[in-house]
Parts: sequence; structure tokens; C-alpha cells
Amino acid sequence: MTDTPSPFLSESAAPEPACLSVDVAIVGGGPAGLMAAEVLSRAGLAVHVFDAMPSVGRKFLLAGKGGMNLTHAEPLEPFISRYGQRVEAIRPLLQTFGPQAVRDWASGLGIDTFVGSSQRVFPTDMKAAPLLRAWLHRLRHPQDGGVPVQFHMRHRWLGWAGANPEQALFQTPQGPLTVQARATVLALGGASWARLGSDGAWVPWLQAAGVPVAPLQPSNCGFDVAGSPVHGTAAGWSPFFSGSFAGQPFKSVVIRCSASDGRFFERKGEFVATATGVEGSLVYAASSLLRDEINQHGSATFELDLLPDRSADFVLAQVAHPRGSRSLSAHLKSRLGLDGIKMALLNELLDKDALHDPHRLAAAIKALPVRLAVARPIDEAISTAGGVQWPALDAALMVKARPGVFCAGEMLDWEAPTGGYLLTACLASGVVAGQGVAAWLRGAVS
Repeated sequence: MTDTPSPFLSESAAPEPACLSVDVAIVGGGPAGLMAAEVLSRAGLAVHVFDAMPSVGRKFLLAGKGGMNLTHAEPLEPFISRYGQRVEAIRPLLQTFGPQAVRDWASGLGIDTFVGSSQRVFPTDMKAAPLLRAWLHRLRHPQDGGVPVQFHMRHRWLGWAGANPEQALFQTPQGPLTVQARATVLALGGASWARLGSDGAWVPWLQAAGVPVAPLQPSNCGFDVAGSPVHGTAAGWSPFFSGSFAGQPFKSVVIRCSASDGRFFERKGEFVATATGVEGSLVYAASSLLRDEINQHGSATFELDLLPDRSADFVLAQVAHPRGSRSLSAHLKSRLGLDGIKMALLNELLDKDALHDPHRLAAAIKALPVRLAVARPIDEAISTAGGVQWPALDAALMVKARPGVFCAGEMLDWEAPTGGYLLTACLASGVVAGQGVAAWLRGAVS
């Protein structure tokens, strides 16, 4: 994306004053902030959206580049269960605005959706841009008595003017700006993909204001492996494996792993070898457990079943079958279809004694331990865990220590797998925060 004008750019044409008074200031132009703006516009309130970037929805657009996964079609209770340790915090949000509501909302924008084979829900054209374009048009030109939303781009939030939660400070192209707002929604994102605006710079400002924030951590992320004792590498893959197989997928495999707190993960799918470790959908799905184990114990290990559709007895019988003059690689390819990156991984992680012991080799094919040393940097992650802690918020997502200030989106302390769960909860939190602001300004919340 460039900084040239686009349908997603909406900047003030005239220079702004050094001080601006508004009904509601929304800081952050991602899905949560835009949804809060929509709710409040419909409530008849003058809403101003401020964003540090030249255009809104940048992460939304990039996330939809390969196919805009809006939500998931499974029933609500299984859907809610995907939010791990934050299930009970997220439940009321999704009961207010759940996956079906997301589809209905998209339909109201003229965007038809369909359910894919994995039960993920996509726009029929698979694109994010038409949806965002229609959404911004409705925000700028609302029907049914809504108030047009005003956008202020390249406005970076710098916290508050002292202890006053009604005065927000911004750095703008025209210089410093103080915004006097009757209520504020913070929808500042996490700390992944900083180039798109989510840089976590807000953390110290909220902490200084007495708002407890759990440390931001990578979620839905890749990992670096802990080296190969067989090849003498202290970290990462051997030069041969990295040079030959980085970027190649492990297809139709199962990952199993467990945590010291009793959590267990087992799922079939695929993932990708990187130059230093692993990433991809199956690894992302297990990433919260693996990350927490690394944080607690210094490393984490998952078991990889290279042939999940074959029983352990069958694998052992084929491995132990006499191979005559054939090489081990030729033998395993002939008897089990093992070759390419799967065979290379066995050579990467097993010593010669294990490779030539049928029982040990067969056991490794069904449960090969892969030890991980560290999660990839947070800016590479799809999303983040941590953020504003739930006890700091009331049921309307208002900050108890800062009455009139509400939080929404990924900056809250939750995480979810990919598959539409992230976006749905962001949208739902925007709805709840918007409703909370409207009630607060009506005097219904004290």
C-alpha cells in the first residue's frame, strides 16, 4: 500500500485548530474502531476517528490479501470455545455480535458471503477491499438519521493531558493537537505488523494512567527450532536442511503437544519449514501452548506424526521389512511413501543408530520430537496476546480508572486462532464499546 490518496483515505482538507472538541473520539481505524464508529453514528453522535496511518484498515486489507476470512460457520458455543483462557470474557461480546451477525452486517453492505469447505466464511469475491470501501462509504454517508463520521489521518495518539481523560494529545502533520472528547474509544491494536500501525506504543501511556496491561506477546506465530545435536547446530536447522527445504510444506501431518498446566493439542494439517524453524497454519493453531511452555521452561517440544493415516504397527512392519541392497531412503519411499522434506527431517533429527533401528525409526515416524527454542519476533506474528486486562474494564469495556474511556479490539488481553475468530471478536468488541459509549453519554452508566 502506498501513501497516495485512495478510497480508504479520508483526511481533513483544511488545517485543524490546536484544540478540537468532539462528542466521541475513536483512536484507531481498524475493524474494532470502525465498528464502534458505526454504532455511535447510528446513535446520532458526532464521531471523529483518529489514526496514525495515512489510511484506515491497513492490517484488515493485508490480512485479506489471500482471501478475506470474515468469520466461521460453526455453532456459537463451539465458536466461543476457541478463545482459550479468555472464553468467559469474550462470551458476552460474541453473544452481542456473533458470527451470524458478522455475515448479516456484511450483507447489509452489499457483500455476499459463502461457507468454504473448512467452514470458514468468505466474501464471494474473496476480497477485503470492496467490503472496506462500502463500509467507509456508509460511515461517511450514513442513512436513517446517522451522523457522518469524520476521519483524521496521520494523527498519532500520545496519551492524555495529565489526569484528564477527556483531553487526548495527538501529533499531526500540522503540529500538536489536543482533542476534548466527551468519551473516547481506544482501538489501538496489538504489536504485530507495526508498519501497518499496530506497534504497541500505547502500552506505557495506559500503564502510567493506572491501567493494568498484560505484556504483549506473539500469537499465531512461528518458532525457531532448538538446533540439531546430530549436525552440531545450537539453534536453527542445519545448513543443508535450511538451504534445501526452507519454504517447503509438511503436508498431511499431525502435531501433538501438551502443556504443564494440562492443556493438550492434537490436530492434523500442514505447516512450513522456514530457514530457522517452523510456521504455518498447524503451528499457529498450537502457538499459544508452545509459546507459554517456552516462557515457563525455556523450550517446548511437539511430536510430529509424519504418517497419521498409517497405524504404528503398519509403519513398524514396513520399516522392518528386509530392504536388501536398497538405501534407507529408497526403502522408506517404496514401503511408506516417505521422501522429500519428511525424509530429510528424519535425517535432521535422528542419529545413525536411531535411523538403522527399525523400532526407534518407526516410533520416530509416528512421534518425532521437534524442540522449539523461541517464538519468532512479535512484529512477524499474525496477532498478539496480552493487553488491557479484563478486571480493569467494566461490562461495557469502559476503563474503571478512566471513566469515559473505552477499549476495544486486539489491544484487549485475549487471543484466538485464525479462521475468522480474530476479526469476529474485534468487531464484537467494537459493537459493545460503541453501545457502552452511547449509554455512558445518555447517563445510563455511572
